[in-house]
Amino acid sequence: MTIAFDHSYARDLPGTYLRVAPDVAPAPRLLVLNRTLADDLGLSLTDAEAAAWFSGAELPPGADPIAQAYAGHQFGGFSPQLGDGRAHLLGEVVTAQGRFDIQLKGSGRTPFSRGGDGKAAIGPMLREYLISEFMAAVGVPTTRSLAVVATGQEIWRETKLPGAVLARVAASHLRVGTFQFFAARGEGDKVKALADYAIARHYPDLAQAENPYLALLDAVIGRQARLIADWMGLGFIHGVMNTDNMAISGETIDYGPCAFMEAYAPGTVFSSIDHQGRYAYANQPLILGWNLARLAETLVPLFDPSQDKAIEIANDRLTGIAPRYRAEWLTVMRRKLGLVGEDDGDAQLADDLMEAIQGSDWTLTFRRLADEATLRPLFDDFKKMEAWLPRWRARAGDGVAERLAQANPAVIPRNHKVEEALTAATDGDMAPFHALLAAIQQPFTETEPYTLPAPTGFGQYVTFCGT
Repeated sequence: MTIAFDHSYARDLPGTYLRVAPDVAPAPRLLVLNRTLADDLGLSLTDAEAAAWFSGAELPPGADPIAQAYAGHQFGGFSPQLGDGRAHLLGEVVTAQGRFDIQLKGSGRTPFSRGGDGKAAIGPMLREYLISEFMAAVGVPTTRSLAVVATGQEIWRETKLPGAVLARVAASHLRVGTFQFFAARGEGDKVKALADYAIARHYPDLAQAENPYLALLDAVIGRQARLIADWMGLGFIHGVMNTDNMAISGETIDYGPCAFMEAYAPGTVFSSIDHQGRYAYANQPLILGWNLARLAETLVPLFDPSQDKAIEIANDRLTGIAPRYRAEWLTVMRRKLGLVGEDDGDAQLADDLMEAIQGSDWTLTFRRLADEATLRPLFDDFKKMEAWLPRWRARAGDGVAERLAQANPAVIPRNHKVEEALTAATDGDMAPFHALLAAIQQPFTETEPYTLPAPTGFGQYVTFCGT
């Protein structure tokens, strides 16, 4: 078949990317193909086409691969030039649901590689496939995984590992860092062009706003506040909430050292490089505001001809982020608690629950709230829950058990199961991966053994970026 690629980013935003072809995979082998997603994109791919086109072995007809430029604050420090150091945007496909990028990740060096090899190992690419497909299954905005192809090439990290390429689908790959790249260079014309492109592609209704650029900031704040609230509701820890990993579309992007919290502890960190806990679970809402402030800085010249007035406008929007996030979080918590409607006491009820469940399994606690017999074993000390549960029952009312089951997943990508699947896949056995994938794609179905926490002795979990 052929893919009806369009190339609006390359066409509309000259000077924001470099044309560069992916490396040729020497012996591509398809590991997994998301046929449902392929169908949604109108792609009737054979396995042979997927293996060749999504590994770099062959360019699909009509592809025009580019590496996008962007900057970013990484762990608080500004890097003025990052860019796609191991990714190639093949082009965009347009469907009834919108325009979508198809990008290869782990497909070789680009001028933005900064000394890296541009490659990826099987494990991290399959991790992104698993986690992004779980996010899609529970309705959280996310990039999607179309395929993972083993390249037949070995790469070196701490040891020799089999290489792979991920084919990723996104509403776009515009990031906060994309705006920062050109703002840092004083290229206001390109910042404006990016903003116009983002509005046309993601927020077309804003084109008629009194100030479309201020409306764009408001819209991104809204989508990101909802997204981070969704993360928090799942116990998801992204691990690298750098500004180059915050998408203007409001999708979760770049699943590196991410993982899901099991025992509830606000300071939970999994990433091996997050030594100070900057991106700990409880800090994610704070980083939301910090990252959005960096976006606002790039857009200030577009808010008003007077710099002082423009800064005042931006600061007004930024002070509203925390209450906006709080409202989104409370919406998530009402849903997770099976509450119908709104009550003035809901915020206190949710806050008090956070105090009561310290150390208990996050996912199972919400899943079992209506069944005290199965809830009690999750706690070393049940006294706070004993005091809290009658208040919740009085507020929740009838039918709450069904609402809990519909709102709270039974299956998440448990860390020990993810590691089991990735280790086996690295050794050539894809069966555990496919079994786990099947379970997380039906997250509200009780599927043993995928509902249970890590066994005693699994140890403290540490994740790595995979670069």
